[in-house]
Amino acid sequence: MNKKVLLIEDDTVVRENTAELLELANYDVITASNGKIGVAEAKKNKPNIIVCDIMMPELDGYGVLQVLSKEKTTKHIPFIFLSAKTEHKDIRKGMDMGADDYLTKPFEETDLVSAIESRLAKVAIIEENLNLKKNIIKHEAKDQLKTLEHLKNYFIDKGEKYSYKIGETIYHEGDNSNYVFLIYEGVVKTYKIEEQGKELITALHKADDLFGFTSLTHNMAYQEYATALEKTTVFKLFKSELTNILQKNHKVTLDLIDYLTDNVSEIKDQLLQMAYSSVRKKTANTILQFTEKITKHPEDSIRISRSDLASVAGIATETFIRTLSGLKKEGLIDIEGRNIRIVDIDRLKKVY
Repeated sequence: MNKKVLLIEDDTVVRENTAELLELANYDVITASNGKIGVAEAKKNKPNIIVCDIMMPELDGYGVLQVLSKEKTTKHIPFIFLSAKTEHKDIRKGMDMGADDYLTKPFEETDLVSAIESRLAKVAIIEENLNLKKNIIKHEAKDQLKTLEHLKNYFIDKGEKYSYKIGETIYHEGDNSNYVFLIYEGVVKTYKIEEQGKELITALHKADDLFGFTSLTHNMAYQEYATALEKTTVFKLFKSELTNILQKNHKVTLDLIDYLTDNVSEIKDQLLQMAYSSVRKKTANTILQFTEKITKHPEDSIRISRSDLASVAGIATETFIRTLSGLKKEGLIDIEGRNIRIVDIDRLKKVY
């Protein structure tokens, strides 16, 4: 069965041409000539993905996204913006509101199809993984959790699901530590802020990682901040419930101890790097670390602030930026705006 695409575009020529190329790519296309009609069509037809212009009469693209994101039946539909506006603030506004991607007009046919395919594939993978994990947990009795993976499945099945935008804080230092978190999708940084206001990143957590641990036996506040580095979905479980599970499942407790021990070892390695490595080595290792956490493939770009990278490396932002320029000149990395991409991973690992 073909996937349904809702195309919302007020320009008749663009709408008809785009609908035709999507139909040739074997999509069932529903069209709307303005935002108001588009909202109605989305609620009526429940498309698999929405492609929407920004500047339109009746209701602009931002308004369409805002309305549909509040509806239970439409809020999870992937949303791609089309716009002739290329100013950074316009693009950033759409992404901050929850859009999954954007294309600037005029665009290539392959770019649009590729954007749609990648978003639909992502949704399919997430749904498959979620269903798989739910099926696994259904066959595991609550008091028979045997591994750390079973515990993570329990988070997904029984925990509360929350989503965070880029830069949104998950918890503050000093907040009551009522929950422990599992990242289902996205990347989270934990950090402390010193007296002079400088930020020190203590850890990076990617999908399938647990974080937010404090004492399980004492009422202790969180000792650091946690913030989403990209669009992030987490499942959170009451700390008291986790404690109860660990009391009944000793094997899971041992696995969790091993997991936390590995985290401590990573932090120690990071501290040693900050103390003894050269600036070039710190910079190279930090790029490798962020790439491993954020991307699926080493050749993919990472998009993150230079201050965050410098904070993990333990060097001044200005020094970090200068070192990045040097690594680019050597052909080890490529830089385009805020994006950094590894060009030669083997040589980057050997930087000293």
